[in-house]
Amino acid sequence: MKCRHCGSELKLPLVDLGSAPPSNAYLTAQTLHVPEKWFPLRVLVCEHCWLAQTEDFAQASELFDAEYAYFSGFSSSWLAHSERYVADMVARFDLTADSHVVEVAANDGYLLQYVKARNIPCTGVEPTASTAVAARAKGIPIVEDFFGVRLAQELAAQGKQADLTAANNVLAHVPDINDFVAGFAKVLKPQGVSTFEFPHLLKLVEENQFDTIYHEHFSYLSLTAVNCIFAANGLAVFDVEEQPTHGGSLRVFAQRSDTAQQPRSARVDELLQREARAGMLSADYYTGFQGKTDQVKNDFLVFLLEARRQGKTVAAYGAAAKGNTLMNYAGIRPDLISFVVDRNPAKQGKYMPGSRIPIVNEEQLQAAKPDYVVILPWNLKTEVMQQLEYISAWGGRFVTAVPELRITP
Repeated sequence: MKCRHCGSELKLPLVDLGSAPPSNAYLTAQTLHVPEKWFPLRVLVCEHCWLAQTEDFAQASELFDAEYAYFSGFSSSWLAHSERYVADMVARFDLTADSHVVEVAANDGYLLQYVKARNIPCTGVEPTASTAVAARAKGIPIVEDFFGVRLAQELAAQGKQADLTAANNVLAHVPDINDFVAGFAKVLKPQGVSTFEFPHLLKLVEENQFDTIYHEHFSYLSLTAVNCIFAANGLAVFDVEEQPTHGGSLRVFAQRSDTAQQPRSARVDELLQREARAGMLSADYYTGFQGKTDQVKNDFLVFLLEARRQGKTVAAYGAAAKGNTLMNYAGIRPDLISFVVDRNPAKQGKYMPGSRIPIVNEEQLQAAKPDYVVILPWNLKTEVMQQLEYISAWGGRFVTAVPELRITP
């Protein structure tokens, strides 16, 4: 396989998580009785541009189909993060009713609803029909398509160039990262600004966040790699912020290289130097990751098997993609975790891909009163523990498996 950015031969492995079905390919009562399509889940690192990437097996059309069930608007903390983002961008870049904001991967309108509330014209780009319907219900104009140079040129020809583009948790999701990034240079106005948020590869490796790896994530990104990719595709990075979301993310600010006016913040070079000091530009940095992921898997399995031996009941919360990675890598089935609770009605009544564990509403958690509740989206641990604090009434305890097994209280 060759690097999807620079074309160099890929030889350096990061991790092999066996195989798994697409993480958001939830099963119904009907599809439960037919075979699932599983793909190898391996990540390699380019030793030229340092882009970490999954091997090519699954196509985007197989991952982001009409039944796509990830809706951003069901997390209160993510909504608060998005509202703060809009307020900050409006203030920093003087956005008004004469501006135009384009969000790529607009999902269910979780972010653009706050742009619309400020009477700033906006357009969302969202390829998945299920979430596009939810966004339109909020009154947000949606272009139902995959973003790249072609679509960017079409938007520009329609007079929809952007003063600001937002692309949260999507840069890692695109198979053709060069075409995707080059599209932003086409859709931006001459003095427009693009922002991108994505989980930081430095955090993924150093905090053992291997469950962030799944087929929808084609790339795993450092600022070093992003700076290289952007420069090759008409964008110049001028600022970066570290965010706590998703276990540690970067918010990268970029502008068109040909019309750049924003001054380059010292934070860009500081973070590039920190990545270099950490060793991210050497093969040695990536070689110990497999052993750490195996340890998490083994510890989690030992816990579940011991709980079963003792007659304890275990449920999980959050039918999240990262949870599917963990459970399929560990080979967990309904005999060890009886059900998964999720607030999203689009997931309730379905089954987790691969593990085939049923997804239920919160009332079933209250009725079953399990001894342990495993929080699969560990990045939302505080939010979930507050929401489910009532489990202490029956002696229930919370469990997280990543970055290491922890039982609370």
